[in-house]
Amino acid sequence: MRAEDLEEKFPIVRIDSDAVDAARKIAEHNLPGLLVTDTSGKPRYVQDDLALAGVLGEPTPDQAVQNLAGKTVGDVLPDHMRDIPSVDARATVTKAAAEMARLRSPLIAVTKDGMVHGVITASRLLAAALKS
Repeated sequence: MRAEDLEEKFPIVRIDSDAVDAARKIAEHNLPGLLVTDTSGKPRYVQDDLALAGVLGEPTPDQAVQNLAGKTVGDVLPDHMRDIPSVDARATVTKAAAEMARLRSPLIAVTKDGMVHGVITASRLLAAALKS
């Protein structure tokens, strides 16, 4: 089984996307994180919801929106980027799982020719492992 066999549709945002819209995606879809790409579609960062919560602090919902208003996703990312979890679409599922474990990431980008093609979530990987 290859990484592309497990990839799923997953909300992906560009680094120049509106930060409020990104926060809404996390909340509305109950996501473990967001995959952030650069403007050309290459993976840049996995923004987990705890990091976003740190940006928001503990404000009321209205204050949280005000804190993000007018900012891009890139504006609220940490100054340093961590390793981007990604595997080629033809990589084995074992390689994808190992990379997710190494980086302690709840998801991994699946790429073709360096561009995001899909995402594998930890829950999808676990479901596939339990079927076998």
